[in-house]
Amino acid sequence: MLQIPLWNRLMIILVLLAGLSFAMPNLFYDRVERHNDAVAEIEGTGATNDALEAERGLWPEFLPSTLVNLGLDLRGGAHLLAEVQVADVYEARMDALWPEVRDALREVRDEVGTIRRQDAPAGELQVRISRPEGIAAAVAAVRELATPVVSLTGVGSPTLDVRGENDLIIVTLSEAEREATDTRTMQQSVEIVRRRVDEAGTREPTIQRQGRDRILIQVPGIGSAQELKDLIGTTARLTFHPVVRRAVDADATVESRQILLPSMDEEGVFYVLEQTPVVTGDDLVDSQPAFDQQTGQPSVTFRFNPAGARAFGNYTAANVGAPFAIVLDEEVISAPVIRQAITGGSGQITGNFNVETSTELAVLLRAGALPAEMVFLEERTIGPELGADSIAAGEIAALVAFAAVLVFMVLSYGLFGVFASLALILNVGLIFGVLSLIGATLTLPGIAGIVLTIGMAVDANVLVFERIREELKTAKGPARAIELGYSRALSAIVDANLTTFIIAVILFVLGSGPVRGFSVTLGIGIVTSVFTAIYVTRLFIVTWFDRRRPKSIEV
Repeated sequence: MLQIPLWNRLMIILVLLAGLSFAMPNLFYDRVERHNDAVAEIEGTGATNDALEAERGLWPEFLPSTLVNLGLDLRGGAHLLAEVQVADVYEARMDALWPEVRDALREVRDEVGTIRRQDAPAGELQVRISRPEGIAAAVAAVRELATPVVSLTGVGSPTLDVRGENDLIIVTLSEAEREATDTRTMQQSVEIVRRRVDEAGTREPTIQRQGRDRILIQVPGIGSAQELKDLIGTTARLTFHPVVRRAVDADATVESRQILLPSMDEEGVFYVLEQTPVVTGDDLVDSQPAFDQQTGQPSVTFRFNPAGARAFGNYTAANVGAPFAIVLDEEVISAPVIRQAITGGSGQITGNFNVETSTELAVLLRAGALPAEMVFLEERTIGPELGADSIAAGEIAALVAFAAVLVFMVLSYGLFGVFASLALILNVGLIFGVLSLIGATLTLPGIAGIVLTIGMAVDANVLVFERIREELKTAKGPARAIELGYSRALSAIVDANLTTFIIAVILFVLGSGPVRGFSVTLGIGIVTSVFTAIYVTRLFIVTWFDRRRPKSIEV
């Protein structure tokens, strides 16, 4: 019998209302965006004024305020392609290694004689000894400085390659360590760029690694490429503070010359710190993932310059057993306990780490400064007027496609075509509702995906209506024909849309940039179109049939 249970009808209506409520703010984009900006500023700073309150009042608080983020090609903004000079890191590592090599060779001075550092190509450390017959002992002493490579692919390999040539010792990073260093350098560069761009409050930036040593940076809504370059060139703030106590209240009281900062990893945990740092990130020379020599567990090592080493050594000697906090951009990223005085200018952070988390922490510790120079290979500024033209062109394409489909459906299927057209309108609303809910970014290829979805959305209805036509020819009556039309067309609808959805998933997984934007809207459109065709259109038809009870129908 042709009917839909009451609970089923209520679920369909609730889904439609929820989807349309999340899509509705996009009809008032500028007003809702100003409201969101005001709310974010009030919550972020804790301060308010009449202007901010007026902006916040532009949109009711009880209504959803999520928006579809507009991509670079729709909103305008800046595009940069930067190349990271990873070779600079090799040279810096060798310079930082020289004091350790010097101390190691001094321990075998009787065999190697005097030592002197030589000029060498970038990425190499060359040391000449006065007694060539002691070259084997010198190489062995320097090799003791090598540690296992910390990476998922190079575990077990040494970090250094050391060889001797007559009276010359040549030290370089091993191939495995170079690969691990490149990976860490790119991770660090991406993390620093992301932090600096996010700090400026830009919306939905695209910051991703491309190839071996390049970073793609796209920031919608920013004025120019030069403005973005200046923003990336700023320096993040890294400091080391004494810990007064932990707190679980964001409003915990602090005394004079103290600050309250949240923990980056522990939700709801705060630290009360001395306001004056012991040392700052300006004194940090290097930080690398390593393994604890006593336990063999992953850890993080760090090294200060001479000034930082003295300050840190004096503090740790006087505060053994006390915690100290590593603060990056006003967040506590770690608060280890001082186990012993750290007087050599370097230290080790141990904890519940694995190889991945120790590498991430090392990246965060170095995030105060770019690890290597970034050369901008490509830069573009896309004006908002070009984005407005793209939106206008997309709107025209969508309206033309929409009108053509509606005319075709009404002419082909009459009243049933009207029902399918109403479901198509709801389908577009659901697409924007889902995009807003998940915080997706809409680009020009995404608009193309929506236009394609509009054309494909009625395919399911066409299959159902044609099947109803076939059933009517057997004189089974309109109610039975409608019921059989939906049940027997269901498998064809699912098969046809499932294959297209699989293609959308593949495009999302393997594609990037515009391809992924297209796949997102296509995939969402397939799901919503199947829902509207199977459930919404059927609800319209059943409701109409229950009211009119026609003896015959024309499809």
